[in-house]
Amino acid sequence: MRKDVRILLVGEPKVGKTSLIMSLVSEEFPNVVPYRAEEITIPADVTPERVPTHIVDYSEAEQTDEQLFQEISKANVICIVYSVNNKRSIEKVTSHWIPLITENTDKDSRVPLILVGNKSDLVEHSSMETILPIMNEYSEIETCVECSAKNLKNISELFYYAQKAVLHPTGPLYCPEKKDMKSLCIKALTRIFKVSDLDNDGILNDNELNFFQRTCFNSPLEPQALEDVKSVVKKNLSDGVCDNGLTLKGFLFLHTLFIQRGRHETTWTVLRRFGYDDDLELNQDYLFPPLKIPSDCTTELNHNAYLFLQSVFDKHDKDRDCALSPEEVKDLFDVFPYMPWGPDVNNTVCTNDQGWITYQGYLSQWTLTTYLDVQRCLEYLGYLGYSIIAEQESQASGITVTRDKKIDLQKKQTQRSVFRCNVFGDISSGKSGFLQAFLGRNLMAQKMIREEHRSYYSISTTYVYGQEKYLLLHEVFPDFDYLSDADLACDIVCLVYDVSNPYSFEYCAKVFKQYFMDSKIPCMMIAAKSDLPEIKQMYGCTPLEFCRRHKMPPPQSFTCNTAGAPSRDIYTKLTTMAMHPHARLRCMCTCNRCTFCLCQNFLNSELLQTVRAKLYAVVLRRHVSQADLKSSTFWLRASVGATVFAVLGFAMYRVLLKPR
Repeated sequence: MRKDVRILLVGEPKVGKTSLIMSLVSEEFPNVVPYRAEEITIPADVTPERVPTHIVDYSEAEQTDEQLFQEISKANVICIVYSVNNKRSIEKVTSHWIPLITENTDKDSRVPLILVGNKSDLVEHSSMETILPIMNEYSEIETCVECSAKNLKNISELFYYAQKAVLHPTGPLYCPEKKDMKSLCIKALTRIFKVSDLDNDGILNDNELNFFQRTCFNSPLEPQALEDVKSVVKKNLSDGVCDNGLTLKGFLFLHTLFIQRGRHETTWTVLRRFGYDDDLELNQDYLFPPLKIPSDCTTELNHNAYLFLQSVFDKHDKDRDCALSPEEVKDLFDVFPYMPWGPDVNNTVCTNDQGWITYQGYLSQWTLTTYLDVQRCLEYLGYLGYSIIAEQESQASGITVTRDKKIDLQKKQTQRSVFRCNVFGDISSGKSGFLQAFLGRNLMAQKMIREEHRSYYSISTTYVYGQEKYLLLHEVFPDFDYLSDADLACDIVCLVYDVSNPYSFEYCAKVFKQYFMDSKIPCMMIAAKSDLPEIKQMYGCTPLEFCRRHKMPPPQSFTCNTAGAPSRDIYTKLTTMAMHPHARLRCMCTCNRCTFCLCQNFLNSELLQTVRAKLYAVVLRRHVSQADLKSSTFWLRASVGATVFAVLGFAMYRVLLKPR
């Protein structure tokens, strides 16, 4: 909504421009009329639209043409005043004033015009027959008002209409020649209908209509009023009402009726509530609400945003197969001005056997967009009507800005749910295969991916200690000399080399030494294509020795050349390391040879489990009576025994963990 309205009055000398202004202000006809009234500002609280209004007078006797041109360029609406008893002043409207205004205004920013017939008290007939052809010829003319400064007839109405012409202009909404709404207006209202159609059945039922009414006008419709609205539509349009609900045709007809009856402020209220500006484009403030993101912080969707996105998915998953077909995806993004997801999205997130994006993949893509480009995410949520449907102030309320990563390191815990893993490796080292394997695609499935649809990202969920987390893999282009800050900013680094290529490991070693050796970012070495014969790497030391020297976990064997979906264990390990970068994990394998694995195997061994079971049996069956169970002395002894057993077990655990 505009902050203020500037009204300019022009016309031939002695038609009563100044008298109109003075009659409005003093509420009586002035005895003495000056050549020109000073600019008057009417406060917002005394105007019907609650907007400050500036009224500017023009006098040919006191002002130059240059001053007139400046006032025309500053005006929001121009009232061309003529005298109803002066034929020449009416002729001047088309021969002089309208061409003059057109020449001195920007063609793209049309200024609405109001024709004002003053001195109606001096004639018995109306001038409307003469004025109507002029109104039909010039689309910028909003309306015509006949008034009398002397009798105070229609004075306040005149300035109300002028104000209304600025705040609720008819021009962008309606074409008088075609007697129908303009295409941009139809497009905007169609989006509003689809956003408001919460179950996507093509009908606004009573609940949806009431929600729409409450959202736009802060009050629900009374049951009788609701029936009256549907009755009017049904009477004029056979397919405007279906199953006792309003169809899209009925919704558009209703707004056409509002405009034709001079109630276009109703349509503008709806349009502005859903984010549209005066040009029927979505407002930038609506699409991109302010969101402060400090450095070293990330952005994630919060619970409310996920609930909203789940409802959008359910709304468009018509066949209830927990996946979106291409037609369903197209329907979902029908409220967008463009298609936001390309074919690469299907290779970025999980899909079903038909290649359709699954529910998990859908949420993953939204999570990826939020993490990489939160402004784009805000824009997308705006198109879907998040702030309206979720009843939030703006899309920004659906975003969580995580705390600084340095605080996570200090506290040795994180509240984040999304972790980024940058994947480095030389050409043909197996990086792309590693990314696609995370989405459950083996080598055979990966061969079906077209090169132009390839994605350098993949994202899915993993479970760490029972918590669902998102792991985002980013394949970094293997140009060693041009690694940007974005290539280096991540939670964990994955260095991939090809075990069958003797020169593959050297690139990983160089990247690590150049960029990550002195970094606090944890790193993991991946021995890719482990199904192929391993060849000695042409480097100063073996990959295992390299990892030991730099206190990294040993190289992890990996292959995507499997019959089914590749193993996801490695991705869980990566997420675990990303969540706990402060913890130097001694072992990330199941080799059954290292100290860590021997200790784990002992703790889980059948012998230890048998001993524990025997102890329980002895304590519970042979020495425990009902009286004992009620005795505090028994429970004290049991507690002491359990404590001793735990201390001895922990001591044994620490001894076994000591380096040999």
